[in-house]
This record gives sequence, C-alpha cells and structure tokens, in this order.
Amino acid sequence: MAHPSAAPGTNHRSADDTAEQWDAVVLGRRLRHLRAERHLTLDALAEKVGTTGSHLSLVENGRREPKLSLLAELATALRTSVDALLSSEAPTRRAALEIAVEKAQRTPHYASLGLPSVKITPRTPTDVLEVIDGLQQELRRRMEEQAATPEEARRANVELREEMKARGNHYPELEQQAQQLLAAVGHSDGPLSHHAVADIAEHLGFTVHLVSGLPHSTRSVTDLKNRRFYLSRAGTPGHEPRSVLLQAIGAYVLNQGEPEDYSDFLRQRVYTNYFAAALLMPQKETVRFLRAAKDRRDLAIEDLRDIFGVSYESAAHRFTNLATEHLGIHCHFQKVHESGIIHKAYENDEVTFPSDHIGAIEGQQVCRYWTSREVFGISDHFRAFNQYTDTPSGTFWCTAVVEGHSSGLYSLSIGVPFDDARWFRGKDTTSRSVSRCPDPTCCRLPSPELESAWGGNAWPAARANAHLLAAMPSGAFPGVNEVEVFEFLQRQAERD
Repeated sequence: MAHPSAAPGTNHRSADDTAEQWDAVVLGRRLRHLRAERHLTLDALAEKVGTTGSHLSLVENGRREPKLSLLAELATALRTSVDALLSSEAPTRRAALEIAVEKAQRTPHYASLGLPSVKITPRTPTDVLEVIDGLQQELRRRMEEQAATPEEARRANVELREEMKARGNHYPELEQQAQQLLAAVGHSDGPLSHHAVADIAEHLGFTVHLVSGLPHSTRSVTDLKNRRFYLSRAGTPGHEPRSVLLQAIGAYVLNQGEPEDYSDFLRQRVYTNYFAAALLMPQKETVRFLRAAKDRRDLAIEDLRDIFGVSYESAAHRFTNLATEHLGIHCHFQKVHESGIIHKAYENDEVTFPSDHIGAIEGQQVCRYWTSREVFGISDHFRAFNQYTDTPSGTFWCTAVVEGHSSGLYSLSIGVPFDDARWFRGKDTTSRSVSRCPDPTCCRLPSPELESAWGGNAWPAARANAHLLAAMPSGAFPGVNEVEVFEFLQRQAERD
C-alpha cells in the first residue's frame, strides 16, 4: 500500500512484506522512469548509492531484486519513498506496455513457442510494443477458450471428486476455521440467523449491502477495496440469502484469489460451499444431532434440513461431510434432472455410477430403476421416497425428494449400502427394484416386443441444446462478465 504523504526515503514495509509483494519488472520500470526524470545516468545513480551501473541495469530490467537497504538508498537519491518505488502501478502507458511484454516473454508458454525474446530498450517503438502486447493478449484469450472445453471441465470434476472420496468428503481444516469464526461472534448453539451472519461480516470488517442491478452473471460481488459484500435485493433464485453471503465470506476467509485454471475454480467453489455449510450447520451440533438420531435408528435428511433451516440439498451435502468421519457410514449423493441426467454426484460406498471414458459422472444418464429416477413417478412429493435397489455392485437403500428449479425438477438422494439402512428412517420400505446397468438391456434398449413393433417406424426430433457444442465459460472467473462487475463497483463507488 502506498503512502503518498511519507517523506522521501521513508520505509513503511518490513523486509518480509517487501520480499513477498514487490514485482521486480514493475520496480525496474519505475526506477528507470524516476532516474530519467532526474536526468541521471545509470553510473551517476550508482555512484550515489554505492553500487555499479551494471548492477542497477539488472535491477531496471527486472533481472535482479535489490536488497531492502539498496531500495532505501535509491529512494533517498531519487527524492521519493520506498513505497513509491514498490507501487504496483506503472508510471506511464509506455512503461505499462514494456512491463506487459516483458512479463509475457518470461512465461513457460512463451518459452514453449521457441520464439526469440524481444529486447526492450528506450528506442523500441511504442507501436511495436502495442502490437506485441495485443497479439499476446489475443493468444492468451484463445488458449483459455480452448482450455475451457467441456472435456477439460469433466476431467477437473473427476480429479476433484477423487479427492473428496479419498477424504470421506470431510475437511477438518475448514471445519476448524468455521468453528473459530463462530466462536469469535459468540455463536454457540442453534441455527445461524441472518443477524448472526451479519455479525460475522461485521467481525471481518465488512458491511452488507442489498442492491438492485447486481450483475446477472453473479450471486454476489465482494468489494475488497471498500470492504463490502453486495447481494441482490431480489434474492438469487434457488439460493438462500444466508448461504450466498456465507459463500462470499468463505472466499474471503479462505483467501481465495483469481483461479489459476478451471480445476482451481471448481475447487474454490467446493471449499466455499463446504465452509458456508460448516457455518450454517456447525460440526459439533450437527454431529450431536446425527449421533442421537443414529442411536434411535431414525436418521433422516429432512430432519437435518428442518432443524437448521436449510435446503434439502444443503442438508444432504452436509450429511456426506460428516457421515463417514463421525458416524462410520459410507454413502452416496445424487442430484438428478427429471430427464435422468446426473447434475452432481458423490460416493464413497462403492456404488457404480454411470461414467464416460475419463470417469466423468456429470451429464450421464441414470438407470431408470434407481431411486433417483423412480421418485419422479411418485405422486407424494411432500415426504421422502425410500427404496432398496439391487445392483451389480450390491444392494443399496436410498432416500430421495423432488425439488423444483428454473430449469426443471430435480431429485436429491442419499444412499447407503444395505447393512447401513438399519440406521435410517424409512428402512422398512417395501419399495424395491432391480438395476442391471450398465447392461444395456436393463433400460437402454427396447424390449424385443417394442423393437418388433416400432423398429424403423419412428423418427424422434431430438431436443439438442446449443450449449452442448459450446466451450465452457471463459474468463478469470468462468461465466462471470468482469466488465459488468467492474462497472457495477464503479457505480456504487460514485454514489458514496
């Protein structure tokens, strides 16, 4: 952070802070700019600070990081402050172009192209730098667009799901951070109210603002400069306001920055969702509640939903976080569209989900005889539907509900191996089905009778969605329009 009122040569940073925060290329360009303003040659400045012109040349070209003591001497000699030297802003448009081109040439991707480096000197024409910078930006944009393919996203999902399975979907470090935050605001028991969530934001030094006109591609916007959380006044369809705010809080507390790639983007979302759930349904209270229900052999996801005032989906996810670690129960979760397509899934109970050649589950068709499909044919959607299903992987007991969404109906189901059904309400269900999938004769091929009657006599018009052919949303935060976000924040700042 700059201190424009500081006296020349004054240092406001520790050595550790400086080493972590400065950018050698930006520092070099600022140093060259200030030296030129003072009409000093490299050798003349070097003499003032007790070093050599060749050493300063390396610093100005971003090839060497100066010691803090040399920085202080340079600041004094140039009649400025250390903070001014270490500012992250380029001093001129020309310097900004030099920095952008220099940094791009130092990336592994540029090295992989086998192209020679462009030596930037004061005599390099500005329009040449503009062309190089423009080409580099367009190349990066196209690379990001190509990388963000549906297959790349599926691979990232597979990797993340394997991590979750290996850990039993339990992250003790996130549980601990959530508990510390709850303790800091004095929350000890019961559901987390809207007031308590606002207390958490205030404890972190943020204010919460409900606004109209939130960018349509966002659920919330965090203004780190003015420490504000912006939420939509109209709410976000399908998302409870507390959860939306807690996810924004989670991103801040977990110190999440701009995602490095799509895999990092997915991981950040999983961690913030987990963190929000750990605040809404604290581990200690939730485990106590679940253990008591298990002792009564009366576990029910809907009870967890009702006692903490969350959605069924949130309660189901939270159950998967705690069931294996604290109850010794392995389980699986599914969110399935009414068309039979898997939207989300998790398992550590060895159930066999349908998957493609890379192991991706999302987008696959669920067997018609699984609970997550059978529930759509049940007239009573007020209560949970329970069913045993015999599969090639064993018999599983599952409980499921149906919830509406703007994109249609979805089933949300939790399942466990047969032996663990005894701990759950609904274990005495008489509903039972048999699934032979992935055998195609189970439900993917018509019976001989139907084939004989209609084979060659039907031509359905497929409902092909254009998004199936599109790349995944591009950008630093996939699917988010940064221009809209920045314009929104600028409008808010101008109203103050």
